[in-house]
Amino acid sequence: MHPDHTEPPHQPPPPSHGGRRLRSIVVTLALGAAMFAAGAVMLAPDQTTASRPSGQGQPAGAPPRGSIEALQARVTRLPKDSGGWAALGMAYVQQARSTADPATYDRAEKALRTSFTVQAEGNTDAEIGMGALSAARHDFPTALRWARKATTSGPYSSSAYGVLADAYTQLGRYEEADKAVQKMTDLRPDAASLARASYAFELKGETDRARALMRRSLAAAATPADASFAHNVLATLDLQDADPRAALARARTGLRAAPGDSALLETRARAHMALGNTTKAIADFRAAIAIAPLPHYLLGLGELEQSLGHREQAEAQYTLLRAQDRIRAAAGDPADTDAVLFEADHGDPRRAVTMAGQTLRTRPFVAVHDAYAWALHRAGRDAEALVQADRALATGMPSALFHYHRAAIHHALGDTEAARRDLTRALREPGFHPLHADAAHDLLQRIDTTP
Repeated sequence: MHPDHTEPPHQPPPPSHGGRRLRSIVVTLALGAAMFAAGAVMLAPDQTTASRPSGQGQPAGAPPRGSIEALQARVTRLPKDSGGWAALGMAYVQQARSTADPATYDRAEKALRTSFTVQAEGNTDAEIGMGALSAARHDFPTALRWARKATTSGPYSSSAYGVLADAYTQLGRYEEADKAVQKMTDLRPDAASLARASYAFELKGETDRARALMRRSLAAAATPADASFAHNVLATLDLQDADPRAALARARTGLRAAPGDSALLETRARAHMALGNTTKAIADFRAAIAIAPLPHYLLGLGELEQSLGHREQAEAQYTLLRAQDRIRAAAGDPADTDAVLFEADHGDPRRAVTMAGQTLRTRPFVAVHDAYAWALHRAGRDAEALVQADRALATGMPSALFHYHRAAIHHALGDTEAARRDLTRALREPGFHPLHADAAHDLLQRIDTTP
């Protein structure tokens, strides 16, 4: 939704009990394991105390500052502390994103609603939290409404502009997203704002600038979560540049500091896969799934196992994906791109078309256009598919998979020259997908050998 106006800005609310230290926790939107290419929103911090060693300035045995346990204890002690409730809500949002436990979102919403009960007006912290929660649930129109409230009540909050930028990005409103990122960076040029600026350039295909900004984000990292996120994005950029050895080295560097980071494990798995070391790739996929059974981890492992002829192992992952999708459908939530692609390739393409069309209505993001294009292609509707594939690549996003999808569509429509161009672009990253990379090679060879 796009309101024609918002309330005029006013001064930020006074900090709640606990002063600036608590406020720094409240605005924590930890970077975590969000994957830009999958269309997930990056939730990013101004700063955090959550990662400080528990032994510094607090009793032995006490839960770490900023942890869910510490915040639960705080709101029990100070039930009228709106900032404490908002901080607890945000901590739950991050926990849900990193554990793939959707029930935790309900706990987050309850805590954030309690914050509003304590302070109904000018509660920027809870507004930011509700925006982040809506984005995590992939309800981006609602995220935009909350972000606008937050930038109105807290015009000097960089985190509020970060949530605003995330919502605009996922709604396909890229110029407005760029303006929000610029405002965020002007207010606070920290790891979070620099990471968003990096992604703005990646969306445009300007990977050198994206990499330079992400290196600056890494240098500015104030927490282990910030650093892990930056290492992961840099490794992903290395994979896009067909340098899996650099990606592997980068992922290993990140994992030395954060051995339990599931996103880094998944990226290291893809680096191993690109280098042909499927045994290590499978081990890393499994380790990532043990931490957080996110759909793109399950799909990645399943398709790798399928590519190796391990049908039983692949089907085990696909069974989990189907179960997750049943839960999503029962809740009435929109499908993510992984669910659409899985259904298109391993289920009913016509159902995938329906799923993607429903998601696109409220999330016209490049990855959703791509998933819709592929579903339409698999359903035999290639003229419609090409329109969506063109939209997926309109920003310049350097995705090998997007280019392969469009190549297959071009070929189905009889345009072999356009198919060749997209296949050549896709195969600059030769190991971009466990199944489709081989298909891309085969299709290009058929085109080149056909008189």
